[in-house]
Amino acid sequence: MKTFYHSTRSADEAVTSKQAILTGIAPDGGLYVSDQLGEKKLDLADIVAKNYHAIARDVLSTLLSDYTDEEVASCVAGAYADNFDTSLVTPLAPVGNDWLLELWHGPTCAFKDVALQMLPRLMSVARKSTDDKGGVMIVTATSGDTGKAALEGFADVDGCGVTVFYPAGKVSDIQRLQMVTQKGANVAVAGIRGTFDDAQTQVKNIFADRELAKRLADKGVVLSSANSINVGRLVPQVTYYFDAYAQLVKGGSIACGDAVDFCVPTGNFGDVLAGYFAKQLGLPVGQLIVASNTNKVLTDFIQTGTYDRRRDFVKTISPSMDILVSSNLERLLYYLTGGDCERVASWMRDLSEKGVYTLPADLMDKMRETFSCGYATDIETGSTIASTWEDEGMLIDPHTAVGKCVLDRIPFEGRQRVCLSTANPYKFSADVLEALGHDVSSLDDFGCMDALQQLTDVSAPLQLSALRKAEVRHESVCEKAEMSAFVEDACTRIFA
Repeated sequence: MKTFYHSTRSADEAVTSKQAILTGIAPDGGLYVSDQLGEKKLDLADIVAKNYHAIARDVLSTLLSDYTDEEVASCVAGAYADNFDTSLVTPLAPVGNDWLLELWHGPTCAFKDVALQMLPRLMSVARKSTDDKGGVMIVTATSGDTGKAALEGFADVDGCGVTVFYPAGKVSDIQRLQMVTQKGANVAVAGIRGTFDDAQTQVKNIFADRELAKRLADKGVVLSSANSINVGRLVPQVTYYFDAYAQLVKGGSIACGDAVDFCVPTGNFGDVLAGYFAKQLGLPVGQLIVASNTNKVLTDFIQTGTYDRRRDFVKTISPSMDILVSSNLERLLYYLTGGDCERVASWMRDLSEKGVYTLPADLMDKMRETFSCGYATDIETGSTIASTWEDEGMLIDPHTAVGKCVLDRIPFEGRQRVCLSTANPYKFSADVLEALGHDVSSLDDFGCMDALQQLTDVSAPLQLSALRKAEVRHESVCEKAEMSAFVEDACTRIFA
């Protein structure tokens, strides 16, 4: 049975998962969803006996069912090979009474690698299945980690280009260097003068620009996305929830069928939504705990039922979560309403035009059956980094620390709990070193990296330490209004 997708804002046009992945975002600005989610459950007893690759094949075959078994197997084998530094791909590590799910063992040291090593392969297979052999330009906004992971995944992929926008001055130095030193004949990178939300909004406008689409079509180019608004980014993330559960069963920490809670540091809502998808596929998820930083728009929403982006943007030490418009929440709204596209479209219009919408109490009660929340300030985040090192001998980054801080506030009552660890701490050396009590005012990021290694005897990943000698290749910084022209110029250069 093939799985079909349509927009969260209209069910009029159904597409296959291959078409949804190639398109990225629906023509009306909505996100692709499937009404068949949950119709087929994965066999939990079978899953817990499998390794990461086998679980990934099961998840992808279920949610992207127009891919053949051979196509899925090829994509999985290519995505999770020696580009990850462990055969487990996403290993669990004990921390106190809880567990950290380490999602940062891929080539760019962030959780986005799990999906963005997969997405280019899914796109390549999808392109071969269509009559359209033109070029695909990936256009994405990043709050820090998606950008490098997309650049790494799509660099020099045949028939594809990739354009990344990041908020200038609002990512860590290491994150910026990862992007601006990227090699590849098909890549383009620009900082924008604004926030991630500004970049993300303008990227959505670029996708909705019909005149631009026509001009690019005349050149044989279509646009697609590598953000988690693309279902091909979202689906691979479902795998590590099942695999974490399998690791707990294999280690004897739980019996098959026991519920597990997951705490997820969250900005754009995609990572935690993957946990919701896993629950719909039969994973015994107790609570999905949404952990926010001081930009706590999601915490306020889950507590009050009102989503209000009309607030000051706060630059924090967990920059990948510095987001006020959580795009993937739209998908959850669709499922909470039982598939009411009209209501979802109305809320999204209110968010765009008024900056706020409110859900009725019955829907919020339904949401709270699975989702709970909390947030951590920068001071609390730094304190958690320090206490985790002092108590556990474990270095964690500021995003993981947000999740652990929120989880630590919840009394442990015996049910196993997993906190998603989203980035290697050396991506944020200065903030981690400062949290450990050291003055960083006279050090650059690499000085902080060296000092952190000396202090902890924990080695920095080579792909991060080598950035100090890497050539800067992309120096562009533009206004929000110039992003569309930047994309068009990149298409002209790359697909000439």
